[in-house]
Amino acid sequence: MTPAAQTPAFDLPTAMNHLSACDARLAELITNTQPFQMDPDPLQSPYEALLEAIAYQSISGKAAATIFGRVKALSGHDRPPSPDEMLKLRKPALRKAGLSGAKIQAMKDLAKKTISGVVPSLEQAKNLSDEELLERLVSVRGIGAWTVEMFLIFRLGRPDVLPIHDLGVKKGWSITYGKRHMPKPKELLAFGERWRPYRTVASWYMWRACQRAGNAAMRKIRPAKVRNRKPTKPKRSPRARRKPT
Repeated sequence: MTPAAQTPAFDLPTAMNHLSACDARLAELITNTQPFQMDPDPLQSPYEALLEAIAYQSISGKAAATIFGRVKALSGHDRPPSPDEMLKLRKPALRKAGLSGAKIQAMKDLAKKTISGVVPSLEQAKNLSDEELLERLVSVRGIGAWTVEMFLIFRLGRPDVLPIHDLGVKKGWSITYGKRHMPKPKELLAFGERWRPYRTVASWYMWRACQRAGNAAMRKIRPAKVRNRKPTKPKRSPRARRKPT
């Protein structure tokens, strides 16, 4: 039996009304694109979600899906290797599946920290704040703030997450608001204050803006502007300024 799609852990109509009222450009995007939705696997534990996130780091989605499929096959059942199974898997087998050495180390550290309780169960995670989860999960090798943000959004359905370093969110913002350059993280963070407490939904629509615009438009978006500082003359030391005697 296929699990039913999960509803968000917040009131979606309220979120949509709030975002549409506070941001005209976002309101237009919401009207002209697909409705917000998330379809998390209700059986997926935090360990499994993070294991998959590690597999997907820094490579294309298609390649990552192939590699993660091979990793899952190593378990001999329909789910990814359990923490105990992951610790028993030999590095050559994981290398053959397509994982880099760094990702193997990250997955094994994730398994260890799941067994020790640093990585919480799903029920425990639901009772922890975003900040508490970030503090615990970034202690795992290879997991940074971005990976935790994706976990908060796509597995826990937290309503107010804004991934300010995410390339898709930054480019989607530039496309939506007619900018030639991506915003600096601090700029995006400040702009996103108007979206509170539903920054997750706004971020999701920034991704849809990229999808809607296409690759050609995405390639035109330039990196964030760097302010050029005027070169300053090097100061002479007091010794150098003394007149010869």
